[in-house]
Amino acid sequence: MKEKGRKVIATNRKARHNYAIIDTYEAGIALVGTEVKSLREGKASLVDAYASIDDGEVWLRGLHVPEFSHGSWTNHAPRRTRKLLLHRREIDKLLGKTKESSLTLVPLSMYFSDGKVKVELALAKGKQDYDKRQDLAKRDAEREVVREVGRRIKGMRA
Repeated sequence: MKEKGRKVIATNRKARHNYAIIDTYEAGIALVGTEVKSLREGKASLVDAYASIDDGEVWLRGLHVPEFSHGSWTNHAPRRTRKLLLHRREIDKLLGKTKESSLTLVPLSMYFSDGKVKVELALAKGKQDYDKRQDLAKRDAEREVVREVGRRIKGMRA
């Protein structure tokens, strides 16, 4: 999937289901050489990943980048904590919002943007089960409307 110099490495498909997305940010990520090589092979998992703010810095935890297949003893640890690169005012804004209103930082996707690895980070609020059911029902209703419109256009029903 390529769009405007953007090659997606991994997406967190469950994030939009489990969280209500309030705002998104693009952050750089501090990596070592073998991690970049492994990411170029398209190997990464954002399933259990989340971000936290410690001592004025944003850290990505739980991201799984497997060891580089052709690496040697210099390979990286697959689940190490990685630093996210954001502007100070963005970090301060995120810190304020996560402290005041029980919001979470969730990575939505990881991609190459002009040769650099970026993470799309979302400020999100956890959904309850009934919110998830409402979203599924709304999506099913919209899908049914689109199908019906398509049938009418094709002349299958009058």
